[in-house]
Amino acid sequence: MLQEYHQFARRIGLIGLTNLLISLSGLILLPILTKTLPIEDYGTYVQITVTIGLFPGVVMLGLPYTMVRFLAAAKSREEIREGYYSIAGITILSAGLASIALFLLAEPIAVALFDGRTTVTRILALVVFLECMNLLQYNYFRTFQQIKRYSSLLFLKTCLQLISVAALVLAGYGIFGAAVGLLVTNLVLFLVMGILIVSEIGVTLPGFKNLREHLSFGLPTVPGNLSSWVVNSSDRYVIALFLGNAYVGYYSPGYSLGHIINMFIAPLSFMLPAVLSKHYDDGNLKDVKTVLSYSMKYFLALAIPSAVGLSLLSRPLLTILSTPEIAEQGYLITPFMALSGLLFGLYTIITQILVLEKKTGITGTIWIVAATLNLGLNIIFVPRIGILGAAATTLVAFALAFVVSMYYSSKYLVFDINASFILKCLVAATIMGVVVVIGGAQMSGNLLGIILLVGISALVYGAGLFILRGFKKEEIRFFRNMLRI
Repeated sequence: MLQEYHQFARRIGLIGLTNLLISLSGLILLPILTKTLPIEDYGTYVQITVTIGLFPGVVMLGLPYTMVRFLAAAKSREEIREGYYSIAGITILSAGLASIALFLLAEPIAVALFDGRTTVTRILALVVFLECMNLLQYNYFRTFQQIKRYSSLLFLKTCLQLISVAALVLAGYGIFGAAVGLLVTNLVLFLVMGILIVSEIGVTLPGFKNLREHLSFGLPTVPGNLSSWVVNSSDRYVIALFLGNAYVGYYSPGYSLGHIINMFIAPLSFMLPAVLSKHYDDGNLKDVKTVLSYSMKYFLALAIPSAVGLSLLSRPLLTILSTPEIAEQGYLITPFMALSGLLFGLYTIITQILVLEKKTGITGTIWIVAATLNLGLNIIFVPRIGILGAAATTLVAFALAFVVSMYYSSKYLVFDINASFILKCLVAATIMGVVVVIGGAQMSGNLLGIILLVGISALVYGAGLFILRGFKKEEIRFFRNMLRI
């Protein structure tokens, strides 16, 4: 079992490194967009990306997650091929219909959301279809834990999107160029992944043998997916409605900076369903508890200091990465988003228990309640206190999702949450925060200085955890395996 933990750790390390590179690419693209486009156009670009995020969670009927849950234990090539193409067939139908509807209704949707840019909206319809198909194909590699291939493809997408969007925007094509860049990226990835999958399992006509079972598992997740999108992204729509797209542009950089913490939960979100499903189906509850406990411990070890550091350095970072005007308007958004990202990471780990028990209806209900609360509070507070109101209501929604999921998950399975370790992380992060405050006052607007300060702060935090004996010797050895990719 120890060897399995080490393999799991190495895979987590690889996905974590990939997500770190992805996050850095986002930071590279941010100044290009904010310093090149007018603030209203940047706000429109944000609306495009938010809309792209809406469709897969709804029109794919929960089938990508179903693939991970049901095909991870498949043994024969025939079983894998039948399951994959059955899910792909339904996805093509549902995503195709949604994209056609978006294409046909491009004009009124463009007026409502995208400053009347009908051509951009029609390009968006094509991007949405490809995004759905690519998500399905990514989940094929996730299901069968082809981690190096998955990471390489994800990194390829990041590089293509960064290069194509940046090149076309800098060439003067504005929002239209950004939309074309997104389309080109998704088309290339669709072709590359399709060739890889076909070469591995071949092609067959789907028989839809287990369609009822797959849909009964996946469909209950759709309300949750939609509600999750409402919590994560609908605030941009509400801000645009009441304040205009310019304020979406002010809000988004601070939001994105705070949600960098998501890069720590992304590898766990990727790996845990398949790994835990295997142990759970084999009756190894002890191993399930161990993996959950280790996952929470290492997530918090990284997320807690990151939340503190991002919150304290928000204004100087945003000044460097965007414009002084955006930094002044949006730096207070980052602390709310950083704490929201931390709570979401905890939710992601804890809710794996409900997935193992096939209680996806509970997770759906949790997000429906959280989304209803979030949307209602946004409508009340955004017109009154502006973008800060949207940030605060987002935090409330994530806190609710975490608390309720903790309550229901504990009814099925309880694991060690390492309360003493959490306290040690908080103490070490507080000490680190003092260093950040002292150093940050002297390095505002200096990128190299901030990078140096981050490095020093990380050393202070690590030393604090070491002195407080946050990790045991065997856990340190385990952590080192995460770096041996």
